[in-house]
Amino acid sequence: QVQLVESGGGLVQAGGSLRLSCAASGSFFDINAMAWYRQAPGKQRELVASITSSGSTNYADSVKGRFTISRDNSKNTVYLQMNSLKPEDTAVYYCHAHAILVVTTQEALDAWGQGTLVTVSS
Repeated sequence: QVQLVESGGGLVQAGGSLRLSCAASGSFFDINAMAWYRQAPGKQRELVASITSSGSTNYADSVKGRFTISRDNSKNTVYLQMNSLKPEDTAVYYCHAHAILVVTTQEALDAWGQGTLVTVSS
């Protein structure tokens, strides 16, 4: 019903930048919230940034001022611009979406992408 495909991960040196993209496709009425999570080796998955359909954003303290989340509602795509990358940003980054499937009943689901690896070298 909802498929998420991430792209943009890779290897970058500390201080560099990457831009992640996540495109949603499938059968749904709307996606009212999208987010990026990450999971570093030996760590639990954590929320990095989120954005609502109205444009409200939220960031983890560790990435504030460096990362920017944005959304193109017409394309059902969310982006994560990552600047001033640090080795501790190394993780698999996952796209998440909260989708409304049926507007009349407000049937909804949470969808996850397959993840894209970001590696920041020192």
